[in-house]
Amino acid sequence: MLWYPLPKASRIMWYVSTRGMAPRVDFEGALFSGYAPDGGLFMPEELPQLSRETLHQWSTLSYPSLVKELCALFIGPELIPREDLNDLIHRAFSRFRHKEVVHLSRLRNGLNVLELWHGVTYAFKDLSLCCTAQFLQYFLEKREKHVTVVVGTSGDTGSAAIESVQGAKNVDIIVLLPKGHCTKIQELQMTTVLKDNVHVFGVEGNSDELDEPIKAVFTDVAFVKKHNLMSLNSVNWSRVLIQMAHHFFAYFRCVPSLDVHPLPTVEVVVPTGAAGNLAAGCIAQKMGLPIRLVVTVNCNDIIHRTVQRGDFSLSETVKPTLASAMDIQVPYNMERIFWLLSDSDSQGTRALMEQFERTQSVSLPKELQSKLSLAVMSESMSDEAITQTMGRCWEENQYLLCPHSAVAVSYHYQQMDRQQPSPPRCCLAPASAAKFPEAVLAAGLTPETPLEILALEKKETRCTPMRKSDDWTLILRNTIEEIGRQWTGHVLSASN
Repeated sequence: MLWYPLPKASRIMWYVSTRGMAPRVDFEGALFSGYAPDGGLFMPEELPQLSRETLHQWSTLSYPSLVKELCALFIGPELIPREDLNDLIHRAFSRFRHKEVVHLSRLRNGLNVLELWHGVTYAFKDLSLCCTAQFLQYFLEKREKHVTVVVGTSGDTGSAAIESVQGAKNVDIIVLLPKGHCTKIQELQMTTVLKDNVHVFGVEGNSDELDEPIKAVFTDVAFVKKHNLMSLNSVNWSRVLIQMAHHFFAYFRCVPSLDVHPLPTVEVVVPTGAAGNLAAGCIAQKMGLPIRLVVTVNCNDIIHRTVQRGDFSLSETVKPTLASAMDIQVPYNMERIFWLLSDSDSQGTRALMEQFERTQSVSLPKELQSKLSLAVMSESMSDEAITQTMGRCWEENQYLLCPHSAVAVSYHYQQMDRQQPSPPRCCLAPASAAKFPEAVLAAGLTPETPLEILALEKKETRCTPMRKSDDWTLILRNTIEEIGRQWTGHVLSASN
């Protein structure tokens, strides 16, 4: 990987696959691709290096302004001129409930909680998906094209993706949700959106099973091309790009001073499942942001085992936990981190990931594992630790944490109780406690439900069942073909 100093506003930013066998693409190419054609993930070919002066200039910026600066660097004005970019980001965040978009709560005993959940669906995914959807629509309108987005969800991704594109004229979205495996609130956030471009299916199966028809459809390359299919899960580079802003904002809000040399460190605690937020932090670190990353997971601990001893292997099963969005077996964004820390060794990354795909188990090479454990610390938390943390935070601050945020805050309490000296610390909070009343009750606390969420109960719902006996792949293909016919008809009538 090459490095270049700022500013280089007129450069085109190119993206390469972590596996090194695909042609490089610009931001638009990476946005519409998801996975690279060789099975890898897109990463910037060059990383800008941020000087002290740039960090100083950025330190007073609002969260939306930081997003604009990062997007300007990683997209380039040839693709989206700065004025258009500013409008798109402004539009993306226009429906957020907090005027700052992202808010830092400073609580007792040095606990800083960065609330990433002030979007419409009360989860951090609103931040990246709202921006990503604006970029999609910008390019689609320019090219007069249409895409169909297909999403399998265990909860938050589906509702945030629907919210970001509902009513868009160049985008249809199909969401498969696992009936009975989401919280009631998560399900209602998806099934109560009645716009014509939103198609929700309730699958009689779990989130791994509903991925199968999606994979089957996406492996038919000609079909994908014909219908302009794409996914919006966290393999999409655009989502990782927006998530980098969390780390910059956390740093600037928690650093005591930028007038000392070297710049002080801030510890950022990242609760994670698929490692998108962690990959974003590693990139920010490589660009010169002085953060120390701590990744926290629940008892589905593949990332913890990888950091601690290089053991990147699947467990027998996914264990259901209170932090359900992190009940993940394959944290696919780790591939980005391996590539980044191995100095963009695409051959090594490809060999590693292909072995993992074949055998579901791989030991990291010694050098890569030592680089990883230098870049990131890790901890795994039990359900008991989660409920204890939720209880303690309420007791000390009258502040309700969601179970995922509690996975991060648990680490803070652990370090505090050991009286470990540390730099200022910021815990990322990916969701509002309002989305997880069951976990709040499990912690012996009283859920607080906002009016917008209570109102969902009274709304009309629309959800097509996919029963065990149905051919799910056929239903999915038929739906995509019907959307294609309607779009063709719309284009023909518009041109007459």
